[in-house]
Amino acid sequence: MITLKDISSNRRIGSISYAQLQFLVDELEGQHKNDQEYRVNKATLTVLKERGADAGLTDIIEKAMGDQGVVEFYWIKS
Repeated sequence: MITLKDISSNRRIGSISYAQLQFLVDELEGQHKNDQEYRVNKATLTVLKERGADAGLTDIIEKAMGDQGVVEFYWIKS
């Protein structure tokens, strides 16, 4: 499993599968080849949904966004 953590607070925001992680890696542009940090806003989340993102993955991201409409997170193997 993969754990997603909020960059600013280091709190756990959820766990995802390796397949869900691969989807994120494929869809989100990292600054470096091995980048483990991502920033997702509402527009990006909409695009992820349109491209077939798993509902469990998008639910985790949406919940982490809250009212702010953006979340910055990183992933680690758990």
